[in-house]
Amino acid sequence: MIEADGIARTYVRRGKKVEAVRDLTLRVDEGEIVGFLGPNGAGKTTTMRILTTLLRPTSGKATIAGRDLIKDPNGVRARIGYVPQGTGLYDDNTALENLVLQGRMHGMTKSKARQRAMDLVEQLQLTGFQGQLAKTLSGGQRRRVDIALALVHRPHLLFLDEPTNGLDPQSRANLWDHIRSLRGQTTVFLSTHYLNEADALADRVFVIDHGSIVTQGSPAQLKATISEGDLIQFGVPQDAVDEAARIAGGLRDASGVEASSNGLITFRSPNGEAATSHLIRHLVDAEITLLSLQLTRPTLDDVFLSVTGRSLRDDSP
Repeated sequence: MIEADGIARTYVRRGKKVEAVRDLTLRVDEGEIVGFLGPNGAGKTTTMRILTTLLRPTSGKATIAGRDLIKDPNGVRARIGYVPQGTGLYDDNTALENLVLQGRMHGMTKSKARQRAMDLVEQLQLTGFQGQLAKTLSGGQRRRVDIALALVHRPHLLFLDEPTNGLDPQSRANLWDHIRSLRGQTTVFLSTHYLNEADALADRVFVIDHGSIVTQGSPAQLKATISEGDLIQFGVPQDAVDEAARIAGGLRDASGVEASSNGLITFRSPNGEAATSHLIRHLVDAEITLLSLQLTRPTLDDVFLSVTGRSLRDDSP
């Protein structure tokens, strides 16, 4: 669906050459939801603008939905939908009127445009506010209509640039559900700087920093590369530390068992849930009181930290 090779974009700022995107190469398969994760200023939006034909690359080549990005930009535009960070709604039209107008702009007859609009109202659950003026809609409602606008012409590929930026947690979670509903029907390329968003939605994640992709893979694959598994920490009475540490060390796939004088024991396991279940059972059998238990899994921020040397959370709101 996307094949990009060596994409670069440079410009001059105050007499100095700036590389906004450097030697970017990526592949996206049909039906995937792909996350494009990086801090503000990493090159996400520039890459989006290039792949959606809004900005010509300085060098490199790409095929988008079977069309050459450089030689056939109109063919690319006909096969993609794009939701930029800013809204594309006409404030004095209703949500439904915005959708019908979008269909007409894509060459549909009035009846077909209205039918397509009603289909999207149902698909994205816009029924409760389809008749409201766009300027009266909440942030989450506007973003859902924005996505519907981008889907009017049934694109093969949907680009979403920071779609939940500025939304409250409830509106963000609601929008996630609607994005998930597109899986398998429409290929989605999702730009975000929210770690949990990429983790929750993406089949695969490309991590970008300073204009270059620094790593890629499924969220699980990426997290598996930077640690020996989940970290389990539990507390027991001080007089039971040695026996509890022995039990932890005897668990299948347990590694790195460490015991402290204050009764806390830590170890790692590739399957933290199973390990904690077995641990609890063995401690009960040994009549050892469990005072505390904490399971910590690797995060995409840990991945970002391992490949860039800094935390992505430092750039998040």
